[in-house]
Order: sequence, then structure tokens, then C-alpha cells
Amino acid sequence: MAALTAPRNTPEVLGEVRGFPLPAGGKVFAGAIVALTAAGFAAGATATAANVTVGRADETVDNADGADGAVRVKVRRGVFRFANSGGADAIALTEVGKPCFVVDDQTVAKTDNAGARPRAGTVFDVDANGVWVEFL
Repeated sequence: MAALTAPRNTPEVLGEVRGFPLPAGGKVFAGAIVALTAAGFAAGATATAANVTVGRADETVDNADGADGAVRVKVRRGVFRFANSGGADAIALTEVGKPCFVVDDQTVAKTDNAGARPRAGTVFDVDANGVWVEFL
């Protein structure tokens, strides 16, 4: 490809909400942290280091009777509150601006548990009800 020599109509997508395919038999609940598996399918997030976290599910989607990719779940970027892990992995206000890590599809922790957990997002705030996580 050569450099432009005239104006170009460059398509744009805002990217706030994206759709990701579910595997056969997969189910994601509304409000869950969503991750992409190594196979490229969406799933409720788990402490699986190979997964990539992509945001929060806007809806519950069940692919119990479908083939791989037969349905897609809408996943939103933004800032959402999730449960805080406990004990030494509990997130405090001192972690604001730092990464947090997936424990399960509704819980985040301060550490990656020696590389076992994928990054969830960035700690935006912490309050008595949980951890506000920013997904980019």
C-alpha cells in the first residue's frame, strides 16, 4: 500500500459495545466480567491466565443448543463495580490506578496469584460495596 494522495473515508466504530461469539453450550450472565478464551469465544471470566478480559456483559446469553458462534453476547467497556476479593488479595484505595485481576465473573483481586489470573482492568475506585473496575 502506498501513502494517501487524496482524502480517505476512514470508517469509525465507537467500540463502547461489542459482540463476541459464545462456544457451543456456553452461557454468560448479564453483569458478568467477560473474557475471551484461547479459542476466541466469550465466557464468564475465570482465573485462567490465557484468557483476555474484554468488559461487562450487557445481557444474559445462553448458547446451550447452538453451535460454536451461533450467538453473540454484547459486552460493554466502561467502569463497573464488582466484588472485592478477601484477605491479602483485597483491593484498597491505595490500588487506584493499578491493575486488578480476575477471581471469577464477579470478583476481582489485587494480585495475579503468581501468574494464574488474567488482568481484569484498572482499579478506578474502591468503596464499601466493592471495586470499581475500568475496562478499556
